[in-house]
This record gives sequence, C-alpha cells and structure tokens, in this order.
Amino acid sequence: MLSEGIKPDNFTYPLVLKACSGLSELEEGRRIRDSIEFNEKIKTNVFVECALIDMFAKCGRLDEARKVFEKMPSKDLVSWSAMISGSVQNGDWYEALCLFRRMRSEGLSPDSVIVATILPACGRLGAHLQGMGLQCCAIRSGFESDLYVSNALIDMYSKCGDTHEAHHVFCNILYKDVVSWSTLIAGHSQNCEYHKSLEVFVEMKSSGVRTNAVTVASVLPGLANLKLLKQGKELHNYVIRHGFDSDIFVGSALIDMYAHCGSMTEAGYIFEIMSSKDITIWNSMIVGFSLNGEINSAFGILRRIWESKLRPNSITIMSVLPLCTRWGILRLGKEIHGYATRAGLGFLVSVGNSLIDMYCKCGYLELGVKVFDQMVERDIVTYNTIIAAYGIHGHGERAFSFFSRMKEARIRPDKLTFIALLSACSHGGLVDRGWFFYNSMMDDYGILPDMEHYSCMVDLLGRSGHLDDAWEFVKRMPVEPEIDVLGSLLGACRVHNRVELAELVGMQIFQKNPEDPGYHVLLSNIYASTGRWKDASKVRTMIKQNGLVKKPGNSWIQVGSCVRVFRSKDWMCKESNEIQEILECLFWDMKDEGYLPDTSTSLYDDLAGDDDELATFKMQFNPMFEICISMILLTIHEVDHQQQQGKELKGLSLLGSSRAAFGSRILVKKLKTRAKPEGLWTLGQISCQAHPTMDLV
Repeated sequence: MLSEGIKPDNFTYPLVLKACSGLSELEEGRRIRDSIEFNEKIKTNVFVECALIDMFAKCGRLDEARKVFEKMPSKDLVSWSAMISGSVQNGDWYEALCLFRRMRSEGLSPDSVIVATILPACGRLGAHLQGMGLQCCAIRSGFESDLYVSNALIDMYSKCGDTHEAHHVFCNILYKDVVSWSTLIAGHSQNCEYHKSLEVFVEMKSSGVRTNAVTVASVLPGLANLKLLKQGKELHNYVIRHGFDSDIFVGSALIDMYAHCGSMTEAGYIFEIMSSKDITIWNSMIVGFSLNGEINSAFGILRRIWESKLRPNSITIMSVLPLCTRWGILRLGKEIHGYATRAGLGFLVSVGNSLIDMYCKCGYLELGVKVFDQMVERDIVTYNTIIAAYGIHGHGERAFSFFSRMKEARIRPDKLTFIALLSACSHGGLVDRGWFFYNSMMDDYGILPDMEHYSCMVDLLGRSGHLDDAWEFVKRMPVEPEIDVLGSLLGACRVHNRVELAELVGMQIFQKNPEDPGYHVLLSNIYASTGRWKDASKVRTMIKQNGLVKKPGNSWIQVGSCVRVFRSKDWMCKESNEIQEILECLFWDMKDEGYLPDTSTSLYDDLAGDDDELATFKMQFNPMFEICISMILLTIHEVDHQQQQGKELKGLSLLGSSRAAFGSRILVKKLKTRAKPEGLWTLGQISCQAHPTMDLV
C-alpha cells in the first residue's frame, strides 16, 4: 500500500496496530506511532489513540500506553475502557481501580464493558466492598442482566471468598452459558469447596450445557483434593474423547489429580505424551513428585527444565524450595536463590516468603532475616513466617520483636500470626506471655480461637509442667478436643511422668482414633517409665492384636546430586554392617564421656540377647542414624571438598535432642581425626533448650 503511494488514514492505522498487537510486534507499532507523530489530524483521532493504547498494553508496555492516554486532549468511554483493560491485562489491579475512580470523578458513568473489565481487579485485590458497589452500579444502570457482567460478578465474589453471593448471582442468570457454569465451578474449587464444585458440575451436565476445556480444568482440582481416582479416570476418558487432552491447563490439572491420588505413573505418562509443554506442566510434575515423596524424581524434572532451555518462573521456585526445606538441602536452595535474583524474580513477595521459610527451616535464621531485610514489600505471610521461625527455634523475644514491627507496618495479624506467637511462647516456656497473646487475639483483634490455638495452649502448659491447668483448659474448651490437642497433653504426661492423667487422655484418644499406633506406643512408654511393665505389655499386645503398624520415620542425606533416604531401624542397606559397628563404637565412647541411656521405656523382650544399655542405645539413637550413614557414604564415595564444603543433615528429632547433641560432639572429634579436609565435616547448629522436647515416641 505504501509502495504504491497510497496514504493510510484514520481507519487504516487502527487495523494495522491491531495486527501489531496480535503478533506482539512492538517495534513495528513504535514505528507507526512515530510516523503519525507530525500528522495532527491522525495523531488526535480517538480511534487511533485507543488502538495505540491497546497495542502497547498487549505488548506489555503499560508505561508507553499510559503516556499516550495522558496526552489525549479529550477522553471518552472507549479510551478509558482501553486504558483500564490494559491495566487489568498486565496485572496492575490497583492502577485499574485508580483509573476507574478518576473516570467517575470526571463525571463519566461506566458502561457494561467497563464494569465487566474492572470487576476482575476487585477480585484479585479482594476488594469485596468495591465489587458490591459495582454490582449496585450495574443494577442502577440497567445492565445487571448482561451475561458478561454477571459472569464477572461470579468470578469477583468467588475470588473474594463469598461463594454464597456468587451462587446467588449465578441463579439470577436467565440464560447461563458454559462460562457461567465454569466460573462457578472454579470459584468453589478456589475456596476449597470441592464437594460443591462437583455438585455444580453434575448439575451442568444434566442441564445439557456442553463442557469445554476450562470446565474440565476447573472440576479436576475437586477430584484431586477429594482423592476420587475412579471419577478422575472417567473424566480423563471424557477429555480424550472430546479432544481436550492437548490443552495445557487440562494436562496440568490431570497431572495434579493423579499426583494427589498417588498415581505418579499415570501423571508421568500424561506429561510425556504432551506435544507441547510450557513451564506450568513442568511445575505440576515437580509438585506431584514432591507430594509423593519422590525427591530424586522431582529434582530430575528440575534438571530437565534446565536442559530444555526453559526459564523457571516464580511458581517453579516456590515448588522446589519446599523440597530443599523438607530435605535440608541448603546448597540447592542457595543456587535457586541466586537464580531468582539473576532472573529478576527475587523482588516478588511470594518468592521472598519462600526463601525466608527455606533458610529458617534449614536452621539458618540469619540468612532468612537477610532476605527479610532486603524485601521491598512485605505482607502478612512474610511476618508470620519469620515469627514462626524464631519461635520454633526458641528465640521468643526475637519473635515478639518481629510482631511489634508487623504492627508498626500496620499489617493486621491473623489467626496464623497467633499460632506462631503461641508456639514461640511454648518453645520458650513463657506461660504468662502465652496467656496474654491468647486473650489479646480475642479481645483486641476479634479472632476466635480454633483447634490449632487450643493445641498450642495445651502444649505451652504441658511443656512448662502445668499439666493440671492444661487438663482444665481441655475440659473448658467450647468444642470437642481433636487428636492433636489430646496428643500434646499425652506427650507432656510422658515428660513429667503423670501416669493417671495419661490414662485418662489416652482413653479419649483411643476412642476418637483407635487405629493410630503412635499414641498406643506413647502410652506404653509412659507405663514402662514408671515400672508398670504389665500395663505396658498389655498396650503392646493390643497393638499387635489390632494389626496396628507404626509408620517408620525416615532419615536422609545428600551425596553429590543424589538424596539417599533411609528408614528407621532398617538394616537392609548395603552399609548396615559398618553402621552397626559405628553405633557400637559411638555407644562406648559416649559412655566413657558420661552418657547413660534411659532404659526405662524399653520392654524386657526388646532387650533380650544383647547388653541392655547397648540394645537400648541402638533402639533410641535413631537421630544419629543419618550421621553414621554420612560417614560411611562419604568414605565410599570420594567427594571433592571444593565442591562440597559441608553436609546438611536432617532427620528424626535431630534438632533439640540432647542425646543427638552429645553424640554429635563425639562424632566431630572422631571425624576430625580422619584424612579428610578440615572444612568438609560440619554439623548444623543444635540448640538444646531447657524445655523438654515431646516427641511422640
């Protein structure tokens, strides 16, 4: 057209700019803008200006779109709609609401398009009142029956947690389309109302409305969280029959459903046959393997992401960091932190929160605080994470100081904040402070306690030896105590040898959950510790007769790029003979240093055929199991000390165990005499607080 000398007009430019938007041709769009800069007639044409705003917004340059918008001499509803829509498309929800207020202040009334466009911003910000105001505006303007507005209202109310009002809007729609049904199903799923989401899906099918890929992707989370594998497979067949299996979101939801149901083979099959995989699909596989405890497979997916040249996003980081936390792999956590910083993701609040959680749970509070201090923006999750971290490590005063900073930042505490504070009081033995926070939660913030708060208070009173007060607290609870509350009290009875109270609590636990062997073992140990061997034996016999099996705990270490997982009292691994020898040598060395194992909780038949003290040591000293494994594996596998400056050890009851700390000192002495570099053998900081730990067994 240009080569033939035909000049474009104000009808041509909007069409060309729309093509630039669709193809994300930002540079071409800029050249068109520059070409009309000196053509006053075209430059000030409202359709051309709106097309420029739309093009820049869809190319991700909201700043350039804003410049065009602000230079407009007069703005009509179309131009306001273009700018508000651009802000919503780029996730600048607050800017969208500010623009809407500006438009209203200039005397313009929104039409149905603007209302439907701005409602998602209210939903994302949780601006429930503003959303209700927009609904009133729609009713006054006469377009409350507009289908696009109604669907946007369902979405807004669902994101604000008000599914009741969302359902009310849905019921008032005369002619519901597939978007109406899918939005309501997704809303129930987002609010963990999985049964309701499935009910709506069944109702949708009976109404004759055909489902689409969005509907399927919305209903699958309900099947996943309810672990309905049979129904999930039926829906998977439906997906294949209707050709939805190539959809990225459906594929991701199917992987998630199979993972939650423990079927990683099927999840892996879906993953492998998908022709195109974006980062969402890879993230789903990482989360799936993590849910099922397949740590090496999860890290294998992460390696494949790097090899495929994909760029991990914030969701990838937040999926992998909990693995580093759970398995104590600090080195990988630091590498991910470095990547997040280089990729420009470190400034995200969600990523910062995950990094704080990872560092603190690995025992490196100072690194967690460093991330906290570097964060430009902090939310309630940030403060809750750091408060909980200091509390669980026994630094109550530091936890309280962060709570003070939280109030200074004008962030209102929620129920999780007070769980963290009460836990800090429990680990520090601060009974009076605990009562203060418990009462303040209700009196100052109007937060009613739930079962976790009750459990924290019982744990606090029990750890501090106030068992009668703890029992009275349980009896005064306005609701029936759950297992966790009673379990905390039973653990306290074990520490303080309160057999009669333990019997009362134990009977309540067994009535509520007769199939949990852990509490049976705990009561048996309480009997044994006070010499009531017949009662202890009866409980053990009951465990065997009822076929109860306590799930053994795991210990793990990282060697090179591989994580080795070992099960408690499992001597089937190839290094078992060396481990037995090390445990026996460790026992005699510790005994020379003054250590005497507690044989009071060991039944006589458990000790038969071996030295009583040595046998008890082998049974009780599970926390040192992974350290012995480490010593053997690092002897067998040559490790370059320049690549690996230390081992992160994590396992059963290691932190807070005085027995483990005692053994650690002995091992450190032994290890330093070995022909290994001085810096290779390092043990994490072990804090032995004055207040006893209350492991179930």
